[in-house]
Amino acid sequence: MSPAASAVSPTVCVMDAAGTLGATLVRSLLLRGYTVHAAVQTHDEMQVLNGVVSCDTEKKKLKIFHSDPFDYQSIMEALKGCSGLFYSFQPPRDQPLSDGHVISMKLSLIEELFEQELMADVEVRAAHNVIEACAQTETIEKAVFTSSVTAVIWRDDRKSVPSDLDERHWTDINFSRKFKLWHAMSKTLSEKSAWALAMDRGVNMVSVNAGLLMSSDLTITNPYLKGAAEMYEDGVFVTVDLDFLVDAHICVFEDVSSYGRYLCFNHIINHNEDALNLAKKLAPSAPPPPQSRDQDMRVIQQRISNKKLNKLMVNFDRGPQHHCGLVGETNGNGSVHVTKNISL
Repeated sequence: MSPAASAVSPTVCVMDAAGTLGATLVRSLLLRGYTVHAAVQTHDEMQVLNGVVSCDTEKKKLKIFHSDPFDYQSIMEALKGCSGLFYSFQPPRDQPLSDGHVISMKLSLIEELFEQELMADVEVRAAHNVIEACAQTETIEKAVFTSSVTAVIWRDDRKSVPSDLDERHWTDINFSRKFKLWHAMSKTLSEKSAWALAMDRGVNMVSVNAGLLMSSDLTITNPYLKGAAEMYEDGVFVTVDLDFLVDAHICVFEDVSSYGRYLCFNHIINHNEDALNLAKKLAPSAPPPPQSRDQDMRVIQQRISNKKLNKLMVNFDRGPQHHCGLVGETNGNGSVHVTKNISL
């Protein structure tokens, strides 16, 4: 039940609140009446996130915390008094975001870490710290863990599975390692680690396994896109709009019947025109590849299902979508910045 439908104003934590998903979640939760603990990694992000809202009512309900996923005590501070957590992993950002040169160096380092399989270890340790902190916080009633569709689809037998791929399926770690699908491997290992610890420590956790997020800062370097051609041919290349992804997170948190994993997407790329449109978005200056008439007409059969989430969201009330104040979006490096005024 949302706060608007009750007399109380629950407090929830959003971590990492400076990412594309996190910043939008903060805004949506505030609009629904929640008190939000926004956990960010750098002091620069703290200052910028302060400008996301301007109404006194919302300012009183937004508390910003400096929280490092590898600093257990800082996680505990951010979770204090919260009934829920929305967690999405962002690679550590320990340098000032205002220095473009430093940003470029950090992004190069992150890409190198993925290639060396080290990011998987980083993501697993962060997930372990966050879930353990939830277990140690008596007020936490539910944790929503953001994972990826890539933690579901990559396996040797994916083309021979008798039914559509869904929440019951897991990416094969050895398959991911063999074909250097580092993003899939990281998401699979971290989610499995989170589930194992949550079950062992009695944490009520649900995961949202998102498709490719169609955000304004999407580029061809997004690690989700590794193996895109194979995903397309397999009928599992799915995408999700930011608003739908945010709604899904809030829905699984508020619905007491939610459990387990939920595949989250609202579009599948299974037609040549869809693929060309995405390619144009990712590389606007690249010439379109030559196409035959057969390719133009072909529609790939969908082999992935999100029925579980769709059923849960049938009666979901999106609530207020406009409010006074400033709206935050994310810039190219994944941090939030203030963009424009919104009025009723």
